Amino acid sequence: MIERLLALARPRWRVLLRLAAWSALEAGETFLLGYALARALDRGFLAGHTSIGIGWLALAALGVVAGSFGTGRVHLAVAALVEPVRDDLVRTVVRRALRTPDGAAVSRLTHQVEIARDTLAGLVMVSRTFVVTAVGALIGLCSLAPVLLPVVALPLFVGLALFLATLRPLARRQEEFLVADEALSAELGLAVGGLRDITAAGAEDRVADDVRTLIDAEYRASRSLARWGALRTLAAGVGGRMTVVLLLATAPWLLDHGVTPGAFVGALAYLTQSLIPALGSLTQGLGTSGARLFVVLRRLRAGGEEVQVASPVRPARPGPGEAVRLRGVTFAYGPGAAPVVDRLDLAVPLGGHLAVVGPSGIGKSTLAELMAGVRVPDSGEVARECARVLVPQQAYVFTDTVRANLAHLCPGEPPGDDELLGSCTAVGARALVDCIGGLDATVRPGELSAGERQLIALARAHAAPAPLVLLDEATCHLDPAAEARAERAFSRRPGTTLVVVAHRIGSARRARQVLVLNGAAVEAGTHDELLQQSAFYRELTGLHPSLALRDADGVHPVARSGLPGDRRHVVAHGPVGQMEAVRDVGDRGPLGGE
Repeated sequence: MIERLLALARPRWRVLLRLAAWSALEAGETFLLGYALARALDRGFLAGHTSIGIGWLALAALGVVAGSFGTGRVHLAVAALVEPVRDDLVRTVVRRALRTPDGAAVSRLTHQVEIARDTLAGLVMVSRTFVVTAVGALIGLCSLAPVLLPVVALPLFVGLALFLATLRPLARRQEEFLVADEALSAELGLAVGGLRDITAAGAEDRVADDVRTLIDAEYRASRSLARWGALRTLAAGVGGRMTVVLLLATAPWLLDHGVTPGAFVGALAYLTQSLIPALGSLTQGLGTSGARLFVVLRRLRAGGEEVQVASPVRPARPGPGEAVRLRGVTFAYGPGAAPVVDRLDLAVPLGGHLAVVGPSGIGKSTLAELMAGVRVPDSGEVARECARVLVPQQAYVFTDTVRANLAHLCPGEPPGDDELLGSCTAVGARALVDCIGGLDATVRPGELSAGERQLIALARAHAAPAPLVLLDEATCHLDPAAEARAERAFSRRPGTTLVVVAHRIGSARRARQVLVLNGAAVEAGTHDELLQQSAFYRELTGLHPSLALRDADGVHPVARSGLPGDRRHVVAHGPVGQMEAVRDVGDRGPLGGE
């Protein structure tokens, strides 16, 4: 447990030093509370010197003011310590959810991260308060009368030791509770999302029984946690209330052994006003909240730091020479929905270049996500042995330096500047990086166009050590020449297997293998083979084997009617430039784009 706290605190040691400095003011306040009271009685009021007594009390009041000032600065230091930890945890949970989606991700992000943030702040505060109070009070007791120290410290430390002995069992019970909470959250999420299907299938009783079982498990875990919480309360009683009883019981003996009435009252003040409240806060905060924090941190960070992870589907291995192998893969969006991918078998060889084409909404992006491991198939296997990177249509760029954006997918030691600039040059992003101001310049996503964000995302993927690259219409905002340059950069990168969800027919022409999705069936082959064999592919691309193509995307340099392959959709109307639809290859809707 202590190791996890140190791991969180180590990168923020300057904040910890500032926290310790302001806490010293509170330690002084605690010291003056009992010491000034004792001197005010012994040297002031009991000795008949009222002004001296008032002076000592005024000094204690000044200590309260100074301590209050320090407390305000302490809260600022705690915020500076805790909020970055929360941000780190959110990033960890989101990365883990994107790589390995499950029903408990919502509970982790909305519930457990907030538990971690709140309990870490509370733990820092109560632990710091107890240490500061104990130091100030024990120094004060030694200053008043050393004989007071064993009477107060012995039961205090016994109660503290008893409390520390309950921490590990408390942590185990807290983990059992959180596991039950995650399971219940996942089950309720499925049940709420499928209420119509549950009602249609008459499965209300079965689903209710499953939910009831999970509720009972969480209830049992909470009862066990409560029993250990009762022991925590007992420990607080031994270290707190029993100490007061012992001090009062030994009062005659203490007064006979040199303890003045003022010192006795000061010791009683240390106990009732400082030590007992601080111990109670410590047992409450570290006992329940602290146990929850350590468990939550372990669960949130488990497996969350790796950039590349194994496939979330059941273990499978591709065949020899294969980068990706799909065996009977079926996927549908929800129970009862028609499969988007239906019993698909597909092999992509190592170093291969596959283009996936088909009408809009046919499942091209879903297939790319299945191959990347972002989605889990309903049945079948997706086998891959290498790390992969998926670049979606909407490129993700964050506010940071260009270097940080480009090295975002590189685990361990980031690549050198020459490597990053080499990737920029390869995909055609070097001019953009120079325009922004170089690798040290700050990227502001709102100031970039969609195409510029895609160039940065492509350069990031090229710099990543991922042999399998999946481009899901990742070049749709680039012109055909820029798209061709980016795709060739990946296909020429040593050891790279490239899968492209095609936006233009040029992507299919450049690929060594083309997969055609048409809903009813799946066709595969080279671009030329499909033109010869597949009427659907010819319909999709608007091409014919006899059409002499002079453009990488199959657009004749002079648009006119009567061209080979024309289906009465080209109409001569003066000088016409090259045009293409803004949606997928083969989109027959009205042209609304460039």
